[in-house]
Amino acid sequence: MAEYRRVLLKLSGEALKSGNDLFDFDKVNQAAGIIRRMHDLGTEIGIVIGAGNIWRGRQGPSANMDAVTADQMGMLGTVINCLCMADALRKAGLDAVVQSAVDMNRFAEPFNAMAARRHLSEGRVVLFACGTGNPFFSTDSGVALRAVEMEVDAVLMAKNIDGVYTADPLKDPSAVLIKDITYTEALRRGLKVMDAAAFALCAENKVPMVRVFGLDDPENLIRVLEGSDIGTFVHP
Repeated sequence: MAEYRRVLLKLSGEALKSGNDLFDFDKVNQAAGIIRRMHDLGTEIGIVIGAGNIWRGRQGPSANMDAVTADQMGMLGTVINCLCMADALRKAGLDAVVQSAVDMNRFAEPFNAMAARRHLSEGRVVLFACGTGNPFFSTDSGVALRAVEMEVDAVLMAKNIDGVYTADPLKDPSAVLIKDITYTEALRRGLKVMDAAAFALCAENKVPMVRVFGLDDPENLIRVLEGSDIGTFVHP
C-alpha cells in the first residue's frame, strides 16, 4: 500500500529535456512509466509541470520584457509540457486529463476543482497547466493552490538536489540537509523550497505534507510512496 492516498507531483520542465533538446522522449517515457507504477500502488495523482525547458520567464535576455507578457509565455510553456506528458501517460496505459487555468478548450479542459477531484477519484491522472492563470505568481504558487483545492495528502517535489539544506549545497560545502521543518520555520529562514506565497498558502491551509527529494534516481518517487524517509519533510 502507498503511504499517501492522493498526491500532487511537481516536476520541473528540465526533467523532460537533455542537452539542447526541449524534450528527451526517453526521459519523458521513463517518467510516465514511474507515474504508472505510482498509480498501480493505489495513489491518485495530480501533476504540475514547470516550463523551464521552454521558457525561463523574466530571466536572461527576456529580463526587460513586459512582465505580464513574459509570464503568459511561461504559462503557455506549461501547457505544451502537460500535453506532452499526458500523451506519454496514455501510451503507458493511464487515462490522463489536462486542465488549464486559462481557458483553451481546444487543447484542455478548463480548470474546475470539483471535476478534477472526480477525475482523480475515478483513477485518472490530472495535469494542471498554466499555474494559477495569473502573472506574477510562480509555478510554486500553482502547486500550493492546487494542493489545497485537491485536498491532497502530500505534495511531492522532485528536485535536482536531494532535499532542503541550510544553504545552497552547490555553493556552500558546509550546508547541512534538514530532515524535518515546518512551513513557518522554512519561511522565516528563507529556505528556497518554494516561494513565500506558496509557503504561506500551504501554512494557512495546513497542507499535510510537502516531501522534497532528489529526482536523480526516478525510483525515489516509488520509494517515497512506499514509506522511505529520504529527503525532507515540510509540514504545518
